[in-house]
Amino acid sequence: MPDTAHFEFLLRLGDSCLVLGHRLSEWCGHAPELEEDIALANVALDLTGQADMLLAEAARFEGKGRDADALAFLRDAGDFRNLLICERPNGDFAHTIMRQFLFDAWQVELYGALAASSDKALAGIAGKAVKEAEYHLRHSGEWVVRLGDGTPESHSRAQDALDLLWPYTGEMFEADETVAALVAARIAPDPAALQSAWTRTVDDVLAEATLAKPPSGWMQTGGLTGRHSEALGHMLAVMQVLPRSHPGAKW
Repeated sequence: MPDTAHFEFLLRLGDSCLVLGHRLSEWCGHAPELEEDIALANVALDLTGQADMLLAEAARFEGKGRDADALAFLRDAGDFRNLLICERPNGDFAHTIMRQFLFDAWQVELYGALAASSDKALAGIAGKAVKEAEYHLRHSGEWVVRLGDGTPESHSRAQDALDLLWPYTGEMFEADETVAALVAARIAPDPAALQSAWTRTVDDVLAEATLAKPPSGWMQTGGLTGRHSEALGHMLAVMQVLPRSHPGAKW
């Protein structure tokens, strides 16, 4: 098994967690209620913790002396491999919650499958992280229902968010040579095998929320190979400014 494929796959997982975790951290002090402010901060911390473990493993497979911090703070946007949905700006609360729900439903299925990976270190990370992902999904799913089946205003905002984010969901199930190599080695699951369970979860919650699932069609792509929106560059400028301004600083 080439280490490069392992490295790339771990970057995709770790970068998605890191970028989405930072996006959620931007809500700190701005959520619609105090309890939700704390809840979003805790989800952000969980995702950042997952990113730390996954990027540390990625650095080990890269073998160039970098650690998780170097991968997080000293790469440019084109070197990131996160899903495009994760870098989407927060928008309003409904957009943030819908983004989180679609991601959480995917992450639960992915981590559940990765817990049986032939890579024991990755399986261990996934076995711990799936418990967090299940909590995240319960939280975001309940909010989707609350917003969708709430007032006309909240329903409209939730539907608008769903319509806008739906074209970003196809990237979750893309397979390329990197993924194929890891599937063959029983390190990673076939992404297509995760989609039916993800669809059932999404359909059930959207039905309860009285939201209409958008039709399948053209999907956004590129994040897994380093093609990103300008939003990621702006986000990284904020996230990376301290370690880049003071290289090697320790606290």
